[in-house]
Amino acid sequence: MTVFDGIAARIIETPRLAVNILERTADKVKTPAEQTVVFVHGNVSSALFWQEIMEDLPGDIRAIAVDLRGFGGSETKPVDATRGLRDFSDDLHATLEALGLGAVHLVGWSMGGGVVMQYALEHPVLSLTLQAPVSPYGFGGTRRDGSRLTDDDAGCGGGGANSDFVQRLRDGDTTTDAATSPRSVFRASYVSAGYVTGHEDTWVESMLTTATAAGNYPGDSVASENWPGFGAGAVGVLNTMAPQYFDVSGIVDLPTKPPILWVHGTADAIVSDASFFDLNQLGKAGLIPDWPGEEIAPPQPMVSQTRDVLNAYRDAGGRATELTIEGVGHAPHLERPGIVRRALLQVMGYIASTTGPQPPTEAIILKSED
Repeated sequence: MTVFDGIAARIIETPRLAVNILERTADKVKTPAEQTVVFVHGNVSSALFWQEIMEDLPGDIRAIAVDLRGFGGSETKPVDATRGLRDFSDDLHATLEALGLGAVHLVGWSMGGGVVMQYALEHPVLSLTLQAPVSPYGFGGTRRDGSRLTDDDAGCGGGGANSDFVQRLRDGDTTTDAATSPRSVFRASYVSAGYVTGHEDTWVESMLTTATAAGNYPGDSVASENWPGFGAGAVGVLNTMAPQYFDVSGIVDLPTKPPILWVHGTADAIVSDASFFDLNQLGKAGLIPDWPGEEIAPPQPMVSQTRDVLNAYRDAGGRATELTIEGVGHAPHLERPGIVRRALLQVMGYIASTTGPQPPTEAIILKSED
């Protein structure tokens, strides 16, 4: 693994599996919980993606990034999708216990946002930062209120993965020879067109750590009588977010509600109200034939669903801040690290807001050049 200066990797043995973590070498093990932040990556990535923001945090904060099972340097074990994202959240809890940590600040990106929301349903946390998170109702196959479109989650899960992309992950492809190569997917889907970095090789390396063994990425599928002809299977990464298995909208009812920061970009190609990773959106756009129409197979309004749940969280007494960054893609922490860093430090209570007392829910829209 390519670890940056000042970052070190080590394996944590837990009763569930061996977990790789990244830490800053100068961080103190006895840092108090209120100054400890744990980063959880998303699908087809690893802890390597967090290194820049870890480096940029103040020196008296302890920063840890965890590799989920089947990603990065962590042990590869099958993922039971019928538990939703609980295999991952249980692994995270086992890791924090092995590190002697209780409630900490959690940051989750994309699928990792779902992992930390699931974690918060079962364990105390100090704050949640959700970066471009999967909808609280899963990925694909739901109406705005979270109700499922079909009983078998048609069009969701492992059957929706691009087989050539999966093969190129297996092959360790680092080229731009095809639109389905990991590097091409990173450029087209993870970030906006204006993103430039000297670390792209590391981000691609991170994507290529994705385990594609049976039971990992992408997962299985079942035949369906509903369009487009397949439904979610029972094992593997993509099936964990099928709505029959995953629903964390219950965070609204948490008796103790940690502050939540939601960060997302308006140019996100993966999580949006018109995501081109949603097969119903592809059908609507004419890219998959025989789409049955809006009444039967509407695209999932992912961002609107998250906003609705966080508004309900506010109405139930919680505090949530929505930070929208114009022109930014699926990885705001890469494209606008200073903005994300400051917002994270605010939700952690490390620094005060510069705008005075905050209402329970606040919507902030920043232009990409801010």
